[in-house]
Amino acid sequence: MKAIHPDPALPASEFGNLLRYWRDARGVSQLELSLDAGISQRQISFIESGRSVPGRDTILVLAQTLDVPLRERNALLLAAGYAPRYPDAPWNGQEMTAVLRALERVVRQHEPYPSLVMDRHWNVLMTNDAAPRFFNQFIDMAARRPPRNMLHLIFDPRGMRPFVADWDSVSRSLLQRVYREAVGRVIDDDTRRLLDSLLAYPDVPRDWKAHHAQSAGSAMPIVPLSFVRDGAVLRYFSMVTTVATPQYVAAQELRLECMFPVDDETEARHRQLLDAQPRQH
Repeated sequence: MKAIHPDPALPASEFGNLLRYWRDARGVSQLELSLDAGISQRQISFIESGRSVPGRDTILVLAQTLDVPLRERNALLLAAGYAPRYPDAPWNGQEMTAVLRALERVVRQHEPYPSLVMDRHWNVLMTNDAAPRFFNQFIDMAARRPPRNMLHLIFDPRGMRPFVADWDSVSRSLLQRVYREAVGRVIDDDTRRLLDSLLAYPDVPRDWKAHHAQSAGSAMPIVPLSFVRDGAVLRYFSMVTTVATPQYVAAQELRLECMFPVDDETEARHRQLLDAQPRQH
């Protein structure tokens, strides 16, 4: 994935442009950044204008203060002529073994409810046994070629879209989640392309950015994701977990999502559905 470059038309200082971009993205003035980072406003001004080249430690302090994601911190270092600081190993690389074992344990323990691990663009990397068994109650998951994307699964009229209850509210909520849960609250090029492809599906509300969900579940502290099967509505909500204080790019970008039934009726129907389908071996 390419690093974010806000204004490549300005050649004077690539690092200065990137720093200004992140400061603007966080809504922080040079003075505020100076006070928070313990670096003089004059030095920050010189860095942004290209009159000063910051040291490696200074870059890391500024990036930490601005809550820049690890992938983009590497981009800042490269723009200033330094080697990347944070390893960018594959999500399933040897360095990630301990994290993956922990995730596997969590998804396995979440049976009989769906649990899955996704990357920053909602591509499914790992699931428990319950996830495909649940979705197979509605569609043939084998017909969807990997890597499977959770958002495309929900939005696609040939996927779960026909079974989603309260589509107007759910689709708006999911699109807003893409923005809200983006790593570092940053919409990169790949995420923007994902949003464009989702908006290209039929019956996707265009006012999703400004919309506040109002539905039968609006009295609850969560927005349920409900599915209709055989005339019954199965209502779930999700809990999303991230890896705390990651030091690897891949670790920061992983998302663990666990689905829970909202009510006792959904819990009972869910167990009946999965009990009726044999496990995959």
